[in-house]
Amino acid sequence: MVCTSVKEGYECFFMNKKGCEFNGGTCHTVVEQCEGCQKVKDFPTGKYCLSFPDPASKWRHGNCNMATHLKTASDKGNGKLNPLKASKRRAA
Repeated sequence: MVCTSVKEGYECFFMNKKGCEFNGGTCHTVVEQCEGCQKVKDFPTGKYCLSFPDPASKWRHGNCNMATHLKTASDKGNGKLNPLKASKRRAA
């Protein structure tokens, strides 16, 4: 249903006919780590995440899995090459 309490006009999984069913009755504001994310929207009551009602819980055990402002570092450095396989590839 569409939120009518904090994020008015946006879809929310916790909204029903009686109101917000999330813990505490409303969404929680974003934490400092969320600054710069594209999913953060500014509302009259504060800044809220469009994906999660409690952003602090997503950062409790590491990085948020939906954060758009973080870049993941891939370690695709120089892998070890088996010389026997390399010589067979050259011979073929």
